[in-house]
Amino acid sequence: MRFKNCLINNHEVYTVKDIGWNGVKNGHLLLLILRNSFEAWIVVDKSIPYQQNINNLPCLVIVLNVYRNTLKHLLPLVPGILNVLQQEQTSKVLIIEEKII
Repeated sequence: MRFKNCLINNHEVYTVKDIGWNGVKNGHLLLLILRNSFEAWIVVDKSIPYQQNINNLPCLVIVLNVYRNTLKHLLPLVPGILNVLQQEQTSKVLIIEEKII
């Protein structure tokens, strides 16, 4: 199972690999996101909001704060992601954190 498959029933989901953007640096990636009118950008890179000028993006940036970028750690965040995507957001960046028990 792939992580994007957990979101695909409710949304059109693409990975960087799906659209041939592998290896594209974050600055240029932001331009591509802007040009392609994406509604949200889901990342695990916690430094994105601090490295890039995301205020120019017309879409929401969802940062997944997980201990490890594995399906085991990402799956519990799916309900939170889907909830965020269903609501109108006033913030450009939202952080969804893994709950460690």
